Amino acid sequence: MTFKLMKLASQSQLSSWLPSIHPQVWIFAIGRFLSEVGTGFTLFYAPIFFVNQLGLSATSVGVALGSASISGILGRIAGGSLADSEYWGRRRTLLLATAISAIASLVLATTNNFTSLVIGSLISGLGIGFYWPAAEAVVADASQIDNRRETFAIARLADNLGLAIGIVLAGFLIAIIGSYRWLFVIDAISFMVFFGVVYVGITETEQQQIEESEKTELFAAWMAVLSDRRFLVYIAVNIFFTIYISQIHSTLPLYFKNFVFVESTAKGFAETTISGLFAWHLVFAIICQLPVTSILKRCSHTLALTVSAIFWAIGFGLIWISGTAPSHHLIWVILALGVFAVAIVSYTPSAASLVTELAPENQRGVYFSINALCWAVGSFIGHPLGGWALDQPHIITNTYWLGFILSVAIAVVILQYLNRILAD
Repeated sequence: MTFKLMKLASQSQLSSWLPSIHPQVWIFAIGRFLSEVGTGFTLFYAPIFFVNQLGLSATSVGVALGSASISGILGRIAGGSLADSEYWGRRRTLLLATAISAIASLVLATTNNFTSLVIGSLISGLGIGFYWPAAEAVVADASQIDNRRETFAIARLADNLGLAIGIVLAGFLIAIIGSYRWLFVIDAISFMVFFGVVYVGITETEQQQIEESEKTELFAAWMAVLSDRRFLVYIAVNIFFTIYISQIHSTLPLYFKNFVFVESTAKGFAETTISGLFAWHLVFAIICQLPVTSILKRCSHTLALTVSAIFWAIGFGLIWISGTAPSHHLIWVILALGVFAVAIVSYTPSAASLVTELAPENQRGVYFSINALCWAVGSFIGHPLGGWALDQPHIITNTYWLGFILSVAIAVVILQYLNRILAD
């Protein structure tokens, strides 16, 4: 009897985390999972490859990777407008994005110098720019107010699960063949698979089919978004979060390789160790995603984002300790990446849900386009900044992480202001 009660309670709790999700979200999540497996092969290893094997400086690699933000801005602006267009729509925008991203991965696979790295990054940024407004709009269209955070959490869960598997497989592949270039080829194949999933399984949602009389002119739509004070304040604080996330993707892998030493060898972490660390980061994010989303659902969006900001500050403090402590570096890094996982899963569903609630249905593509621009700006600032910090003396590189802790205080102040104007 007790066992049956426990089983029923467990099922009830699971059903509260997994409410009725639109079938299209599940199909889209499968495509995102398969694509992120390929992305996991390159995301954390690209900076190591370009710096340690091609011989480029960390600053130049940061600038090259940050250049993706330039084309990304154009892609996000065009992608948001195309996603809202009744003549183009979400589905075609996603197909265009995945095709461009596949080409970018193949270009990066053949990179031998700074110029070709910039070209590949620019193409990649364009593909990412087209992708995110349409991808977020698809999930938003298929969600309801009572399950919106959980719906976005499912999409992020698929992303993190794919990344975790990709990172682990990449670590083994590098250990076996010693070639980083094949990682980019695999990434290109994953985008082609994603293209197939979107082509076969994704249709335009009902909300997308808007009468012509209800359509907002393109220029007027952008002007309306840019005059939305609440949304602009959110954008200001969102840039802080995207800068933080850019450090995980580009700066931390190289920092662990070249600055955080293993006591017994006085060398940086091996690729397999870095692979395991980021796999742990993503696995812990997967474990926490639905429970954290369920807990924070009781909170306002601004309070959930404040919680995320506090976890970011704690995580950066632990990274600083990992580079300055006399021993147990691996333990500090494990703790830091665990805290970062909670910070991310606290942030993503609430941020996307807030944008959905602020945006009129017929302007979601444009709203998510500007929201996605935050990621371009975050990468544009974060990648070169991180590269510069890694090229400095150890004392500056280690102090770099303390600066982010101070920036969190600014983000929290902006969030409190946002909370007040949302309540008006």
